[in-house]
Amino acid sequence: MKSRHLILSAAASLLALSAAMPGSAKERSSTVADDAAATESAKPELGAWGIELDARDLSVKPGADFFRYANGHWLDTVEIPEDRSRYGSFDILRERSDDQIHAILDDLAAQGDEADALDQKVGAFYGAWMDQATIEKQGTKPLEPYLAEINAVDDRAGLLKLFGTVGYASPVGVGILPDPANPTRYIVAAGQSGLGMPNRDYYLKEGAEYDKFRAAYRDYLIKIQTLAGISDAAAKADRIIALETALAKEQWAPERQRDIKQVYNPMNREQLMELAPEFDWTSWLDGIGFGKVDRIIASETTAIAASGDLLESVPLSTWKDYLAAHFISDNASYLPKAFDEAKFDFFSKTLRDIPVQKERWKRGVDLVNNHIGEAVGQKYVDRHYPAESQRQMTELVSNLTAALGERISKSDWMDEATRSEAQKKLDAFEPRVGYPSKWIDYSPLVVKRDDLLGNVQRARQFAFDIDLARLPHPVDRELWEMNPQTVNAYYNPLLNQITFPAAILQPPFFDPNADPAVNYGAIGGVIGHEIGHGFDDQGRQFDGTGKIRDWWTKESAEKFEARTKQLGEAYDKFEPIPGVHVNGKLTMGENIGDLGGLEMAYSAYRRYVASHGEQPVLDGLTGDQRFFLAWAQVWRAKSRENALREQLLTDPHSPPEYRVDGVVPNIDAWYKAFNITPDSAMYIPPEKRVKIW
Repeated sequence: MKSRHLILSAAASLLALSAAMPGSAKERSSTVADDAAATESAKPELGAWGIELDARDLSVKPGADFFRYANGHWLDTVEIPEDRSRYGSFDILRERSDDQIHAILDDLAAQGDEADALDQKVGAFYGAWMDQATIEKQGTKPLEPYLAEINAVDDRAGLLKLFGTVGYASPVGVGILPDPANPTRYIVAAGQSGLGMPNRDYYLKEGAEYDKFRAAYRDYLIKIQTLAGISDAAAKADRIIALETALAKEQWAPERQRDIKQVYNPMNREQLMELAPEFDWTSWLDGIGFGKVDRIIASETTAIAASGDLLESVPLSTWKDYLAAHFISDNASYLPKAFDEAKFDFFSKTLRDIPVQKERWKRGVDLVNNHIGEAVGQKYVDRHYPAESQRQMTELVSNLTAALGERISKSDWMDEATRSEAQKKLDAFEPRVGYPSKWIDYSPLVVKRDDLLGNVQRARQFAFDIDLARLPHPVDRELWEMNPQTVNAYYNPLLNQITFPAAILQPPFFDPNADPAVNYGAIGGVIGHEIGHGFDDQGRQFDGTGKIRDWWTKESAEKFEARTKQLGEAYDKFEPIPGVHVNGKLTMGENIGDLGGLEMAYSAYRRYVASHGEQPVLDGLTGDQRFFLAWAQVWRAKSRENALREQLLTDPHSPPEYRVDGVVPNIDAWYKAFNITPDSAMYIPPEKRVKIW
């Protein structure tokens, strides 16, 4: 039910308030000196000082293809594991995190009834997933109450009720986020949703590859309906696909969804009724639990209106078939093996070229992380996050923000009025590192060892209930949108926060024992990337309080847009699959983040050098060379073709090679570090290099 469009993803969170965490920041800080002493003489995990030099391809010159120069041997010799669509630095680190969580889950399982209540809950959730014998024995019985609920719908009011019920599909998703007009309070937002394939392009693009996807999707819908005992599955699949295709034709392209000016459309209920009266907004919103809410953000307005038209024109029976097929598909992994394999065959094998399903325990780790992740995160932090990492990261973030402040003050394209506002926003940045100061209280969540599908449904409802309880209250800035064990980071423009979970603070991103140039080029660039989101083409439209406000003068805005247009045009030329290019508009924010982040990180590294002295040459590489190699090592990865195709159509991030080769040619220091000359393939004349931050 919850919408997944971009305005919601900027702040959507499943976290909630609970008691203060055991082993709080204050308690853990007492171990910093001990940790520092213990690691002072330790060696970095990668190479002699933090880089795997044997991963390079020295037959490739840095100026010809820097990504291959830094990673070519690795790219040529490492195979993507059979259970993955891509493989690289992020994935390797995620494997480590999964192994660590797996050990925790096994420990909890071994404790049984001796574990405390929360640990028993985690163990039961994981145990229900691992108990395949019970899942097979139950067959389709767990599905029956949900399919019966769908079958009982006899009018549009009943249909809308299910659209607003957690766990059921809907052509319009609804969720809660801080109000961009006043980020101290929450607001409800509605937007396009409801497709079975990854996005609109899979329904609309021409070509044999997409014809194959559509045919396979039809086969999949027939398969899962047949397994569930639904009759006339082929005809129903055709009607479902026709309905989804009609939705897809009206849905907005991903790059349009990135435009906050287009998706921020606050309306009262009367205006919503004018937009799409078929939804009977008052009854629908009241049924969901939003009875006291009058102001709603309608994101993709024309798509919402078109969904209303389809509610009117498409037979109720087709909508019921749609709901049933989506419910089965969304929950196929929690049903007997035949359902699970059918879902894998389509979504993983066909759409992403993944030949083998991941081991069940790995998928169990994913399940626990997705639904009760903070319950495990508390133990993860205690076992695997040293206080010394917290100390060094705090220093790194401080240096990065100071470096951006210097770059803003020296910007040759910003006027003073805009520069002053930019500095105010930077001063208001709130960095959060490691783990939240409060944990979710999972005590209301009911978990049963013999009810996997029920556990998942109750966890979904639990998460929504947390959001619903939050709605009348001021926005809580202490909530996290990621678990501590998540290998990722994020910027929230509505709260002006950057967040770095504990799990990403490991090699190759960060190693407290690595060469400083490596840490600045790796995690420093990632920190800079997240800070940079506050000033990318989207983030720049929010001020330091998180409020949507145009704080730019016309002259500075035009200069910024000219530079970003130049960057987008460069990325549009990249063609990782013949005939399929990078979408410079869709990836604009991430590309700005990469370029600005690495610029910031380099300035911060030079600040470090100024206070600590020029770093020595190591293995024939200067500090500046190690800095840029570290950035390239972070993005080392390779993908299967169809997974890459999906990324190019749906993902705002550029493929990994362009996060390196699309960035470094715009940075003057890279040319000096590697003696890049005008005859080099990657050379860009100084006057044509994109300079933003």
